[in-house]
Amino acid sequence: MEIQLNEEQTLLRDNVRRFANEVVRPRAKEIDATGEFPRQFFAQAGELGLAGVAVPEEYGGAGMDTVSYCLVIEEISRACANSGVILSVNNSLVCDPLLKFGNEEQKRELLVPLASGRQLGCFALTEPGAGSDAASLRTTARRDGDDYVLDGEKWHVTSYNTADYAFFQGKLVGGKHDGEHAMFLVDLPSPGVTVVRTPAYTHTISHHHPIVRFSDVRVPAAHLVGAEGDGMSFAYEWFRFERMMVAARCLGGAQRLVDEMTAFAGEREVQGRPIASLGAVQGMLADSLTELFAARAMVYETARGIDAGADVKVQHAQCSMAKLYGSEMAGRVADRAVQVFGGRGYMRENVAERFFRELRVERIWEGTSEVQRSIISDQMIKRGPRALA
Repeated sequence: MEIQLNEEQTLLRDNVRRFANEVVRPRAKEIDATGEFPRQFFAQAGELGLAGVAVPEEYGGAGMDTVSYCLVIEEISRACANSGVILSVNNSLVCDPLLKFGNEEQKRELLVPLASGRQLGCFALTEPGAGSDAASLRTTARRDGDDYVLDGEKWHVTSYNTADYAFFQGKLVGGKHDGEHAMFLVDLPSPGVTVVRTPAYTHTISHHHPIVRFSDVRVPAAHLVGAEGDGMSFAYEWFRFERMMVAARCLGGAQRLVDEMTAFAGEREVQGRPIASLGAVQGMLADSLTELFAARAMVYETARGIDAGADVKVQHAQCSMAKLYGSEMAGRVADRAVQVFGGRGYMRENVAERFFRELRVERIWEGTSEVQRSIISDQMIKRGPRALA
């Protein structure tokens, strides 16, 4: 399916596709095998304006709309899901939330180096007892003179090993906003910030997800993002923004798998016939392309709505729908691709095996599929189905 694009978006897609095929794709297997962070890729992405896709031009970024941002992430993820995560997480982390809640000094300090690919950040949100239900956080932030003191343990801190700073979300202790959430910038490294351990995950991604302990970490009051009590608003902005990028990454991964298994099915012969002539294989190919078509239509229609200024509650529900359907679709396509490749599909050197591992997490982070269903159904009751679809 070709999305209806304007001339500028078409040129962008073609240029990013060329960059992805020539620079990103050749190293994808190596990056997966070694877990190496592809700094050269990120530096080149910065030179092309891709490191700051969504960063406004006044802060050194490309200032692209949501449709263009989805195009970039989809094309990069088609070549390498790992690189797609690196690009989207760091854009989503600071761009939309920071633009809405950060002060001018914070924007210039963080957005400019991000857009050039010189700096990266991470988001310390999840805890042992608080994942998709971010309101259940137990980490704390206590005002002490001109500083805040942060305490608590964070899990799955994606990108911590490459980050120059962390966004820390915790509950305020004492004061007018006692019990409410606040967001802080924490320079890395900082005294009191330690890695408890770095678990191994199913995917071998260069951005680690360690367990990080914050013990009496002092940050200046100037590092408060927005105002006391804004923390959950920041998190909602992040989730909405990044859920769209999860969906875009899933489009790229599914497209790559559809291309690869279609080519293989046409070449692989059994008893003198290509397996593409077998009804069971035809069904897997047809279902995969049909679901990809539907997911792509949903993602880009949602992106156009965001660019047109759709109601934020509608955006929230539609981003959840895009994330839910896109990630579930990609999981089904990945499973079918492994099946079509057969024994080859279970080999680490095969693209189907790699994407099978890398796409599985898309149904979990930024809110599980079950959480997305809860968000969607809640908005259906409050606003009515026709407001959302």
